[in-house]
Amino acid sequence: MIFASARLAFADIFSAPFRGALWKALGLTAVVLVALWFGIAAIAEWIAVPFLSNLFPDVPAWVDQAGTLAGWAAGFALAILLAFLIGPISAVIASLFLDDVAEVVEANTYPEVAAGTAMPFVPGLILSVKFFGVVILGNLLALVLLLVPGINIAAFFVVNGYLLGREYFEFAAMRYRTEAEAKALRGRYGTTVFLAGLLIAGFLAVPLLNIFTPLFAAALMVHLHQRVSRKEGGLIAAPAGPDRLARG
Repeated sequence: MIFASARLAFADIFSAPFRGALWKALGLTAVVLVALWFGIAAIAEWIAVPFLSNLFPDVPAWVDQAGTLAGWAAGFALAILLAFLIGPISAVIASLFLDDVAEVVEANTYPEVAAGTAMPFVPGLILSVKFFGVVILGNLLALVLLLVPGINIAAFFVVNGYLLGREYFEFAAMRYRTEAEAKALRGRYGTTVFLAGLLIAGFLAVPLLNIFTPLFAAALMVHLHQRVSRKEGGLIAAPAGPDRLARG
């Protein structure tokens, strides 16, 4: 079930209907990362170094000229940090477009099932922010554990596998269920969702390919939710008529 869903999801991300969501998500992610990079560099150059110079007036005069170097050093350090946080950052940004992705997968692969319902913007944004906080804490923990030999790589996969698996499965499920129902369904299939999350974490760990992570994760969990729902008795059947087919 997991590998069949992953195979379908991998094919989906390179299909034409996904390209619009991909470019929008990549564009906003790039804007956020660049803004953070320049923001931290500016803080170090214009605020941190002058503050330290005033706090310690007896330091050599060349310290005042070190602002640019300190700014770029801070930016480089941020870039390293963001390498570990690119998953949650891209996930939160891409969440603005994932309903478009889910709609395409549902219509093209599961036309016999009624279309899911997108979550209203404000509740969806609140859930994304809450999840973002949890993921940030989890990845900071994974970043600390990278310093511990023997468990560093495992920490990356376990933390991201659990958190990304949970986020994307509940997203797919909440197109058809309440939040409580989605969480309960995830609880009943916790091992399956976690293993699928490990595939997402593996996807995230591959350079260049990882830019497709949000699309792959969303498509994977839509497929997985549909298959899990069949075991639970199925979802509401699609109404007869041309409207559903027109969305394919």
